[in-house]
Amino acid sequence: MRRPRPLDAVVAIALNTFREAVRDRVLYLLVAFAVLVILSSRLLAMVTVGNEEKIVKDLGLSAISIFGVGIAVFVGVSLVFKEIERRTVYTLLAQPVQRWQFVLAKFAGLLAVLAVHVVLMYVTLAFALWMRGATASGLAPAVWLILVELAIVTAFALLFSTLTNPILAAVWTSAVYVSGHLSWSLRLLAERVPPGAGRWACEAGYWILPNLDRLDRKAEVVHGLDLPAGFIAWSTLYGACYVALVLALACLAFERREFR
Repeated sequence: MRRPRPLDAVVAIALNTFREAVRDRVLYLLVAFAVLVILSSRLLAMVTVGNEEKIVKDLGLSAISIFGVGIAVFVGVSLVFKEIERRTVYTLLAQPVQRWQFVLAKFAGLLAVLAVHVVLMYVTLAFALWMRGATASGLAPAVWLILVELAIVTAFALLFSTLTNPILAAVWTSAVYVSGHLSWSLRLLAERVPPGAGRWACEAGYWILPNLDRLDRKAEVVHGLDLPAGFIAWSTLYGACYVALVLALACLAFERREFR
């Protein structure tokens, strides 16, 4: 009899996580509302002063990002909690499944859901632009970086879900998301704070928090500005390294968690 490989367990749990998340009513509401926002962005652009095409693109990319974060937070923070609450985690861990495999599988399943969400929203935005004779081909770099950002947020949601209840996990994940987009301000604040604990805290926060503002390139893409050479590759590598670090912490936290 063939011995099950570690990847087999990860794939099986990830597929089950994907199916459960797709059936979640919150997910359907978020996706439906995001589609509505993107399609209505053209109507809003018609009554707003400015370039209609750029307004549609900006609103569409913002909707993809915001509702993607909503899915990552509201679905991600309950991934582990639901398994513990329904006691299905005991059945899974009784099988030849390691705890780190369980965590990685949950992440992979939700990331697949987010990838489908991003593709769906991108196609919807492309359709909205096509209706006015424009194209969305130039938006691909920004859409890819949105997915990288969502991967980081999902990793944090999973980490916090292994440590506490869904409400606190949602608050902490949202705080990391907001702080990640404002991390640049910590560097400016450190330059104005006198030497000491305050400056050290600002510097530490700047380097520890994810620099999500680096991944936000919607404005450049919408206005047709060229990104620096190799920017997409380096940003993707940065996101992958950060995700790996956060997932390692999540695996460690889940390994040490006791179930009653």
